Parts: sequence; structure tokens; C-alpha cells
Amino acid sequence: MERKMVQKEPEELVDPILDYPGYDRTETTVGIWGHPLHAMTVAFPVALTFCTFGADALYWWSGELFWARAAIWAAGTAFLFGLAAGATGTAELLLVSGIRIRAPAWTHFVIAVMLLSILGANWGYRLQGYEEAVLPYGILLSGFAVIVVMVTGWHGGKLVFDHRLGTSKGN
Repeated sequence: MERKMVQKEPEELVDPILDYPGYDRTETTVGIWGHPLHAMTVAFPVALTFCTFGADALYWWSGELFWARAAIWAAGTAFLFGLAAGATGTAELLLVSGIRIRAPAWTHFVIAVMLLSILGANWGYRLQGYEEAVLPYGILLSGFAVIVVMVTGWHGGKLVFDHRLGTSKGN
């Protein structure tokens, strides 16, 4: 006896998260007059992470003590400003249901916490002797931090530009 195969029409996939209460609520709650504090504070640790790597590379190239001193200041300031950016980002993640429900927001959060760990380790390593700390481990930590800041920045940018998280919907 021959059996006939019956093909079913594929059903349209539905994302169950779309029906979550508060899914559309993505405007910032941690801000000043509608401007998100996380977006304002995140630029500093990003720029200072690149500055630390640049100062390390210039110290390696020139041997000038100035660049090793500049690197410890940049590393410490990147870490401290990173803590401020992390606090505002964490508050935003936990307080806004439309952000909290999305998996990419948690990915960004985990990578950013890893970045803070690297920034703290980089600064802490240099506190024992900033000139000796640059080569080889200081510049390796700085280079790794640059890679991680690019990855977390890309994820954060995707959240803002693709998912419109933390942005104002207008009047």
C-alpha cells in the first residue's frame, strides 16, 4: 500500500515576546529631560580605552616616560567613567521593561561587564609601577580592551539604531 505525503503550508512564525506587556515601552527613564544618561556617559570610557592603547603604543615606540604616565591616567579614568556608564546602563536595563525583555540587551550588558573587568585589571596592574607595566602585559590588556569595547559598542549601537531602545519617541 502506497502512502501519500501531505505537505502542510508553513505557518507564519510569531515572536511571543511581541505580546509581552511593556514591549513597546523603551524610552529612557534614567535621563535628563529625555536624554539618556547611559548614552551621554558611555563615550568617555570608550575614548579613554583607545587613548590607553595609543599611549601604550607610543611608549613602546618612543620609550618616553610621559606616555606610560598618560596610559595609567587614561586606564584609571576609563575604568572610573566605565563604572558610571555601567551604573546608568544597568539602571536602564532593570527599570525599563521593553529593554529588559530583549536578549540583545543582556548580551550587551554581559560584554560591557567583561569590559569593565578588563579596564579595572588594566588599571590595577599599572598601579604597581606604570612604566614597567606597559610591556608586555599592559599593552596586551589595552589591545584586548579595544577589541572588547568595539564589540560591546557595536551591540549597543544595534540596540539604539535597530531596536530604538533608550530613545525618545517624540511628542
